[in-house]
Amino acid sequence: MVAVKQGMGGARRAVFTPVDNRARVEAVVRRLGDAIELGLLADGEQLPGESELAGQLGVSTVTLREALMALRQQGLVITRRGRGGGSFVSLPELPGTERLQARLAGWSTEELRDLGDHWAAVSGAAARLAAQRTEPEDLLQLRRTLDELAHADDAAARSRMYGRFHVELAAAAQSARLTREQVGLQTEIGALLCLVLAQDAYREEVAERHRSVISAVQDGASDSARELAERCVQESTARLIALRLALPGTASGPRPLEGTHEEQLRPRRHGDSRRDP
Repeated sequence: MVAVKQGMGGARRAVFTPVDNRARVEAVVRRLGDAIELGLLADGEQLPGESELAGQLGVSTVTLREALMALRQQGLVITRRGRGGGSFVSLPELPGTERLQARLAGWSTEELRDLGDHWAAVSGAAARLAAQRTEPEDLLQLRRTLDELAHADDAAARSRMYGRFHVELAAAAQSARLTREQVGLQTEIGALLCLVLAQDAYREEVAERHRSVISAVQDGASDSARELAERCVQESTARLIALRLALPGTASGPRPLEGTHEEQLRPRRHGDSRRDP
C-alpha cells in the first residue's frame, strides 16, 4: 500500500468534499475517477473507510458502495477483504500513441481551440488569485510537483504532473470550484498531452514555465502570474492543434500551422479564409 497523505494539499482536500445532490452515484464516480486518473490519488493508496468516505462526500454508505462498485468495474479501484483490507486505488495505464492520436482525431481544431480558451481562463484566474491569497507553505506542493515533472522520464508521468500542477495552482487560489473545474479539464485533455510531452525539450520548457508561475505567485505579482499561466496553457493547446492538423486523413492532409502558436488560439475574425478539417 502506498501512503501519500504527507503534505496533503488543497487539491487532494477538494477530492473529499461533498458532491452535488443530483445523480450522486455518478457524481462520486466522476469525482474519484477523475482524481485517480489525474494521479491526485496514488496507485495503491488505500481510500478512507466506507463510513468516513461517505461522510466526507456527503452521501449515504449505500450510494458510496454503488459508486465503488462502478469504479471497480472500470478498473480504477480494487477491494481486498480481511485484515488490512479495504478499497485501494488502481492507477490505469494511459493509451498508447496510436490510440491517443485516434482520440485526438475525434476533436476538431475549433473544439481544441475552444477548450484551450476555457483552460487558459481557468488557469489564469487561479494563478491571479493564488498570487493574492496564497501563503509560502501553500507553494510546497506546487514545487514538489514541478520537481517530479522535471525528472519524469515517460510521457504518461509528465502529463499527470503537468495536469496536477494546474489543479494544485487552483487549490493554492483557495477556490474549491476552480480546483474541481481544473480536475475536470485535466481528465478531459490530460492524456492527449502525452503526445507533446514525450519530447524532452518541451518537458524542460514546460517546467521552466511552471517555475516562472510559482515565482510570480510567490512575489504576489498577480497580473504576471495570470499571464504566465495562460501562456503555458496556450502553448500546449497550440501544439495539440498542430498535431491534429498534421494527422493523416484530415480534409486537406498534413499541413503546417500558419503563424505563431499563440495566433492559432485567437478567435477567428469574420472573413478568415482558413478552414478547419
